[in-house]
Amino acid sequence: MTESGHWNRPEASGAESMGQSVRKNTEVKRGDPGTRGRTTIADSVVEKIAGMAARDVAGVHALGSGISRAFGAARERVPGTTKSVSRGVKVEVGETQTAIDLEIVVLYGVSITDLAGAVRESVISAVEWMTGLEVVEVNIAVSDVELPDEEEEEEAQPRLR
Repeated sequence: MTESGHWNRPEASGAESMGQSVRKNTEVKRGDPGTRGRTTIADSVVEKIAGMAARDVAGVHALGSGISRAFGAARERVPGTTKSVSRGVKVEVGETQTAIDLEIVVLYGVSITDLAGAVRESVISAVEWMTGLEVVEVNIAVSDVELPDEEEEEEAQPRLR
């Protein structure tokens, strides 16, 4: 026998010899709490963000074709309805990426190529910042040019109520 009265037993630490368990360094490291779980973003959310970002670019008169704008104008006259910010915007949203199609009406005298570049920058910046999705492409179709005299004609015509 040894002096402590135990045969061939390794020396126990003070906590273990008193019956307390010793916590080993076995903690599981977890990621940032913000990355736990899954976030899904509806297509309509990306459409609205893209629509607002495109409309904010100087030189964009409107989004959508003439027909969709006409229907939208009639729909907006109905009490209780709101302006559709996603008119002229179509998106495909995946888990981490999105593709965006825009149909725009430009103001006469604006460089369409410069405007398209500015719209792409604005839309990509807004969508990526707000959603975290990677924007893989922004396709732009220019469906019309708003002429200065067209605005005056539209204002002169009385609206039916």
